[in-house]
Amino acid sequence: MLELKNISFKVKDGDEDRQILDDVSIDFNPGELIVLTGPNGSGKSTLAEIIMGLKTPDHGQIILEKEDITKKSITERAKLGISYSFQQPVCFKGVTVKDLLEIANPEDQEFKTLKTVGLEKSEYLDREVNKTLSGGELKRIEIATVLAKNSKVMIFDEPEAGIDIWSLDNLIQVFQKLHDENKDKIIIIISHQKPIMDIADRIVILKKGKL
Repeated sequence: MLELKNISFKVKDGDEDRQILDDVSIDFNPGELIVLTGPNGSGKSTLAEIIMGLKTPDHGQIILEKEDITKKSITERAKLGISYSFQQPVCFKGVTVKDLLEIANPEDQEFKTLKTVGLEKSEYLDREVNKTLSGGELKRIEIATVLAKNSKVMIFDEPEAGIDIWSLDNLIQVFQKLHDENKDKIIIIISHQKPIMDIADRIVILKKGKL
């Protein structure tokens, strides 16, 4: 189980503090696919980044399987089994798709997750993860990397961004299959898309930093 207890977070906005998250408490249970949604600026990505360790809450606790991980680094959380797919994928000069997948899972030399997201190994393994790839290709490669890591907690921030309708349909099938075959994992998807909400066990709505 992943537990968020009374999470609050604010940022400086000029001379004033702006509250991004305000006393948010949620439990995420193994086997659940949860869609986190709400208006733009409601704190969805911030909450995901706090779970991953990219941001530190001003107040509250993050508990993973009864262990308080609130002060643990992003590296420590990754080793404990949390992974994150960014809303805007990161480019890595000199790093190939094969490099990323091997870092995520050295055991999988078939690179099965690349095919899972609709990309051919022969066309992509040796390509650098840089701006020569389209936004949709970068997004699918990042999702393939998260799937390869096979973490306990998988967070996908707007996975549909930059992906066409055909690819979205296939992506939904990927998430449905992942959910059906992994009843011990927690899948959190930030999305505004109704087709993705339709496969959720639970929809969590944030508005102005509150549930």
